[in-house]
Order: sequence, then C-alpha cells, then structure tokens
Amino acid sequence: MQVPAKPKDEATRLDTLRALNILDTSPEERFDRLTRLAKRLFGVPIALVSLVDEDRQWFKSCQGLNASETSRDISFCGHAILEDDIFLIPNAAADERFHDNPLVTNEPHIRFYAGCPLRVSNGSKLGTLCLIDREPRDFDEDDLALLRDLARMAEQELAAVQLATMDELTMLSNRRGFEALSQHALGLCKRIEKPATMLFFDLNLFKQINDCYGHAEGDRALTKFAQILKETFRESDVLGRLGGDEFAVLLTNASLETSDKILGRFSQDVEKYNRESQRGYDILYSVGTVQYFSSRHDNVSDLMAEADTLMYEQKKQSRPNPVSSESSSILCQSTG
Repeated sequence: MQVPAKPKDEATRLDTLRALNILDTSPEERFDRLTRLAKRLFGVPIALVSLVDEDRQWFKSCQGLNASETSRDISFCGHAILEDDIFLIPNAAADERFHDNPLVTNEPHIRFYAGCPLRVSNGSKLGTLCLIDREPRDFDEDDLALLRDLARMAEQELAAVQLATMDELTMLSNRRGFEALSQHALGLCKRIEKPATMLFFDLNLFKQINDCYGHAEGDRALTKFAQILKETFRESDVLGRLGGDEFAVLLTNASLETSDKILGRFSQDVEKYNRESQRGYDILYSVGTVQYFSSRHDNVSDLMAEADTLMYEQKKQSRPNPVSSESSSILCQSTG
C-alpha cells in the first residue's frame, strides 16, 4: 500500500483548513446537495466532500458511507490533493498502489475512485469532491468535465466559509478565524510543552489618517501594516486582523526573548516603510505582549484579553512605537 505524500505547502494548507473552523461541524445542506447530485448524476453508491486534516480525512458531506472519517494514511483523497486535476483510479484492486489498501480489501471495497481537488483562494487544496464505486468503471471526457463543474461549486461553498473567517481587506484571518486557529495552536504547544506568546497591536492616531487623507488611504495603511506583519513574522505564527485597526499575532514555540527579537525586526521594517513611503504620515502602533501559561490562561480569549490590556496601558503612556523612540507623530502635514 502506498501512503500519500504531503503537499509542499502542507503547513499553510493545514493553517488554512483549520482557520475555516469547519472540521467536525454538523452537516450542511449546501454541501449535502452537491454530494446527492453527484451520486445521482454518476450513478455511484458513494459521493463525498472530504477534507484532508493532518492525520485523517474528515467528511463534511457523505452520501452512501457510514463513516465520518478515516486515517489519512489509507485515504485516496490524500493522493488526490497532490494533483492539479482529477485523480482517477478505474480499478483499485488492479492498481499496485491500492490493491492491498484496507479500504479496498475491506469495507467499503473501493474499486473505482475519482477525486477532484478543492482549492481555496490562496491555492491550497483542502480536500476533494470524490466519487466511489464498488465496481470498476471508466470515465470519459464528459464525465471528467461534469465532476470538475461540481467541484467548482463545492469550491464556491468553501470560499463562502472562508470569507466568514478571513478579513477581505488584508487577507489575514478575522477575529473568528484567528481565535479558532490560535486555540488549536495553543493546544498543540501545551501538548508538546512548547512556549507561545500573544502580541496585540493597535494603530495609533489611525483616525487622523482617515480624517486627513481619506478612508482609501486609511485602508492602504491597514493593508501595508498587514503586509509588514506577514513579511516579518514566521510562517508558523498565527496572524489576524481583529477589527478596525486592531491586529494580533500568536507566536508558537517562541519565548518572550524570541518575541522581542522579532518585534525589533518588525519595528525596523515599519520605520523603514515610514521613511520611504512619503505618504505624509507615519504608521504608528502600540503592542501588548503576553507569554502563554496554561495555569493562568484557560483559552485564547484569556490570552488576548491580557495582551489587549497591556497594549492599552502602553498606549496611555504616550509611547506609540514600543520599540523605537524615533517615530514621528506628525499628521495632516503638507507634503508640498
């Protein structure tokens, strides 16, 4: 039996999947409608919307199968997300990669499999819309085209879910997505006994940017701040725009010392942008930093609340940039 390999973007793919907060949720008609339609149109006994998690494939919608998940190691969909187009197995019993797979030798006795990868906006393939038959069969070009069309409909439904967890302006996680992803990351850090640190950012004098330069320029400042966050922090860190001019970052496997070093680089990057942008204003911010302790923080909300409090204490001390004392707060100035 051939175990499926991991995609090159596995870390990003898993972060994207978990940020959707869709795993282990109740059935939804919008997905069930698609699998019922696929089952009927193709005359197969089983049709699934399968999402490939770290160690399992979980079925968001399942027609014709009495299971909610299987191990990723034996999954056909784990192979399908490695492809750019439909992954097709006409007869699994005659395929050396799958002939001794437990899903072939035992229930549901898979013979035919066709899985179309489901992509989201960042290009990650989160799972598949797949068809399964207990008898070998062939697929012609019309069949392939129809399955692709149904998969695009499933992708549209996933995009709708993603919009509920993503901030459209900055393309960071919104509060809902950030909390869901951070809670998972905290659980992992606790289990493997690794440190984590929460950073809570608030832009200073942001209202003046909107008032003096217009809301389009305010959006530009928010987008640029988010871009610098993404460029400075690590791929393993969780980033989010919580609303308005508030942002947060959860650094995993990071002590306060490590967090301070990264914050120093971030401050330098923001200052560099301020020097070079010539926008007539500087991007300024306050930040609260809290290290995670399982004995003190029951969940990510507790951690965020403490970091938020520290951020406002810093803001009240009139130190807009916590790392550098050279940031200018001149706004509404003439740019000549």
